[in-house]
Amino acid sequence: MSYLQLSLPCTDAEVARYERALLDVGALAVTLQDAHLDAPDEQAIFEPGVGEQPLWDEMTLTALFPGDTNALVLLAALEAFDPGLTWHKARFEKIEDQVWERAWLDSYRPMRFGERLWIVPWDQPLPEAAEAADAAVLRLDPGLAFGSGTHPTTALCLRWLDALAVRGELQGKTVLDVGCGSGILALAALKLGAAAAVGIDNDPQAITASLDNAQRNGLTLTACLPEQAPVCTFPVVVANILASTLDALADTLAARTAPGGRIALSGILAGQEAALLTRFSPWFDQLQVSREEDWMRIEGVRNTVEARA
Repeated sequence: MSYLQLSLPCTDAEVARYERALLDVGALAVTLQDAHLDAPDEQAIFEPGVGEQPLWDEMTLTALFPGDTNALVLLAALEAFDPGLTWHKARFEKIEDQVWERAWLDSYRPMRFGERLWIVPWDQPLPEAAEAADAAVLRLDPGLAFGSGTHPTTALCLRWLDALAVRGELQGKTVLDVGCGSGILALAALKLGAAAAVGIDNDPQAITASLDNAQRNGLTLTACLPEQAPVCTFPVVVANILASTLDALADTLAARTAPGGRIALSGILAGQEAALLTRFSPWFDQLQVSREEDWMRIEGVRNTVEARA
């Protein structure tokens, strides 16, 4: 399978704007590389880890799109989304998926989120702390569906799930993961003690990746397209998608969260949280905001106001 790769130069200050635009128009993944390298080097490909910042002032940003993406149409969409960025410097090429996955596998390491949760690649041994009796270990290799744990939006949600488990608010519950990507959040919830999890995504590739990851971890997961999702309420809801999509789905997310249930919203750039707090306040109390680099997470508790969807 081939993919369309977009590459362009950017600075540290521009990364968040470029990333937002690329993800909004459908990028499968976004990575960074030192712009001063004379030739591509798999070891230099980097997505900021938890609590980290890019190591270089000048970078080459690379984004992957499905192989049948029209480059000219994509460029027009990006220019319309954020005309203030330098899109005319973008370069396009077709690549095979093995190139992207090899780069990720070479840099992917075991990661800890909160007190109990670990995300560990299949080809690496467990760290000593991950062998503790109460550790929740999810084995996961990066794939083309978004969600390996290294991005701040995913990390924010993983730590939220771990905190729920530590407080005893996840055990025996059913979790809804909206925009499940690789299934990482739904599967982490199951590892942390959730009784069941449902992942929904509008990308069939994400459904395939989620179910495959569940099977490899010995977990049972329901993953489906939005139109196939069960119409019911859930005591725990997590949605790691873009702010514009969170805004559009506010009624639906409220309708799917049971009274007294907890929700976490992520994929929100700093500066976008105020509007979303206002948007979700009719349905959710105890709204709180947490920040990781330039990304925000909103969490809250569902009140008893009747939802409109």
